[in-house]
Amino acid sequence: MPALSTGSGSDTGLYELLAALPAQLQPHVDSQEDLTFLWDMFGEKSLHSLVKIHEKLHYYEKQNPVPILHGAAVLADDLAEELQNKPLNSEIRELLKLLSKPNVKALLSVHDTVAQKNYDPVLPPMPDDIDDEEDSVKIIRLVKNREPLGATIKKDEQTGAIIVARIMRGGAADRSGLIHVGDELREVNGIPVEDKRPEEIIQILAQSQGAITFKIIPSIKEETPSKEGKMFIKALFDYDPNEDKAIPCKEAGLSFKKGDILQIMSQDDATWWQATHEGDANPRAGLIPSRHFQERRLALRRPEILVQPLKVSNRKSYVETVECEEIKEDAEYAGSHSGTYIGPVGVGLNELKRKLLISDTQHYGVTVPHTTRARRSQESDGVEYIFISKHLFETDVQNNKFIEYGEYKNNYYGTSIDSVRSVLAKNKVCLLDVQPHTVKHLRTLEFKPYVIFIKPPSIERLRETRKNAKIISSRDDQGAAKPFTEDDFQEMIKSAQIMESQYGHLFDKIIVNDDLTVAFNELKTTFDKLETETHWVPVSWLHS
Repeated sequence: MPALSTGSGSDTGLYELLAALPAQLQPHVDSQEDLTFLWDMFGEKSLHSLVKIHEKLHYYEKQNPVPILHGAAVLADDLAEELQNKPLNSEIRELLKLLSKPNVKALLSVHDTVAQKNYDPVLPPMPDDIDDEEDSVKIIRLVKNREPLGATIKKDEQTGAIIVARIMRGGAADRSGLIHVGDELREVNGIPVEDKRPEEIIQILAQSQGAITFKIIPSIKEETPSKEGKMFIKALFDYDPNEDKAIPCKEAGLSFKKGDILQIMSQDDATWWQATHEGDANPRAGLIPSRHFQERRLALRRPEILVQPLKVSNRKSYVETVECEEIKEDAEYAGSHSGTYIGPVGVGLNELKRKLLISDTQHYGVTVPHTTRARRSQESDGVEYIFISKHLFETDVQNNKFIEYGEYKNNYYGTSIDSVRSVLAKNKVCLLDVQPHTVKHLRTLEFKPYVIFIKPPSIERLRETRKNAKIISSRDDQGAAKPFTEDDFQEMIKSAQIMESQYGHLFDKIIVNDDLTVAFNELKTTFDKLETETHWVPVSWLHS
């Protein structure tokens, strides 16, 4: 670091030096951001006040003042007695009145009691029974307040030793800098812990008040300083550590709700990350499941109903895919993107998509699907469908050229990746309605999907609003439109519940189609905002 000139000799006080420091450092600072940070830090009023107090105390310390009397209460009594012998003017009367008040006498008495105490920390004596081989033992004393110590422990399965498993960022143990991951815990407040379970040790700590003394064998392994930058994530599901049987310590867990913004403090553990709520005054981090751990265990919980083979019909089927979080990207959506719709059959997906398309055909576009069925007389190739042979369709499937596809009445139908690219190449928003499992494959930087879940209203409202409407089981079944039945309503509600439960973390927006006009206006407003406002994007996009 370059040498600093004080500018006014060796007698310059700390306050003056502090005020001049940013200007002294300016030639050595690379960016305006760093310089602004220095000015803000060294120009902080509270810091200047502390420095002034420090200088005053340092001055009086050098003067080595000696008190007339060591007790303020006795000094006040002597002063009052001496003032009684003086001519009583208004100031003396007021002072005597003040000194005689009970609350002032009580304050002076408390002062004397506090002043006579020694508040220097007293370290416990070194134990006499330390083995000769334990030359690396550490005796650590931490003062416990209402907050947890911020460390978790585990029992080594091979040696049976109690080991510090993790240190929670920002907690008391972390701030002390005295306890580290891998340290072996031997005693707590003089109680040996070798034969105790971690739960018993936690109970001892919970019942301890004030200072806690640890006897520790330091870990041989050196900790490498973390080089992680700041990372903020948006929670895509609700989480309660008290309901998580897998978490190593429920008390160390951090609960959150879908939509909460969390700052990731540590990813050292591949299974359990450490995080805090953005803007939370509590510096201690809590445990949350890592992205990959959450994906893995939710995939294992997949219900059997969700693994049926995909078929194009009037019943949707689903395949489980999970992502845990998204990382905030300050840039807005750049260029064209796809507006992706998800919803149960009969909820109004096609009608909403049609209304949005005709509202601005220059801005929105739709894909042309592929099929292997024969072209009908009123159809044109490349308009209603792109008609191809069964062999070519199967070849494209093998080459992963379809976003999704299925079979209906011995004919294939599918939406190709190139058909989406064709719409995006025209600088249009591509409107897609897809099955939920397809979203996982669309969530790439190339397609930039904004996923909207069209949700049905209550079954009572369905009966009321759809009583004169009809449902089409397949767009290729001529004359297949039929009135809604009670079974259709039940299936719509059930399908929507499964979709939201299994794929809700992928939804950017949920619109309830209670009234078609209201739902369309909300949809249009959503897309208008998408063009101008900043949004969260999946973390995988940043590595594309």
